[in-house]
Amino acid sequence: MNKNKKTALITGANRGIGKEIAKKLINKGVQVIGTSTTKDGVKTIDDYLKGNGFGLVLNLKNTNSIAEKIKEIYQKKYSIDILINNAGIKQDNLLVKMKNKEWEDVIKTNLSSVFYLIKSIIRPMIKKRQGRIITISSVIAYIGNKGQVNYSASKSGLIGFHKSLALEVASKGITVNLVSPGFIKTRFTNTLDSVQYKKYLSNIPMKRLGKKEEIADAVIFLSSSKASYITGHTLHVNGGMYMI
Repeated sequence: MNKNKKTALITGANRGIGKEIAKKLINKGVQVIGTSTTKDGVKTIDDYLKGNGFGLVLNLKNTNSIAEKIKEIYQKKYSIDILINNAGIKQDNLLVKMKNKEWEDVIKTNLSSVFYLIKSIIRPMIKKRQGRIITISSVIAYIGNKGQVNYSASKSGLIGFHKSLALEVASKGITVNLVSPGFIKTRFTNTLDSVQYKKYLSNIPMKRLGKKEEIADAVIFLSSSKASYITGHTLHVNGGMYMI
């Protein structure tokens, strides 16, 4: 890795949308530090990065460890010019049956971790007077979904968080935006049975699931100089499922 080269930190980079974002950034000349919760995930990241970055074990539920991991990156003299909060989990259940841990784990991973990550990287960005912060939200933040009060709350919380942060750092050369996917073909959607699949498809005017590459393209745009005058914005990528 070149310590003077533009660097992106991507959470959940071992598969799916995170992996696709990383590969596209590499093609744009950006090196990547990708996180995973497991050593096997880190090996996957190292294998596809091929020297254009490295993998890092990071458990987002352990919020106390986040600042320590970011400190390690800075101690190695790497910068974080782009932060992409991609990692997220679901633990679905109806509210009346939802366990406290199902609520707390989702809120910690999807919302609280974003606070701790951004707090750990924002001062160096302010000092350099440049930076891109992009977080993956969800259409569920806007329309809700049965059995997902925890997931919906976590993704909805990101909206207000990013709008407020965008106001705080707009004059510092830092943009703060969200990408909100609809139903995208990933390991999550692969668990749907045929009835569920048809039900979701009926709500999408384009009559197909999105591709992870389409989400990655939106992230690449927001991370580029072409999006330098866009901040506090949510870019919806959902095939017409939700319009604002």
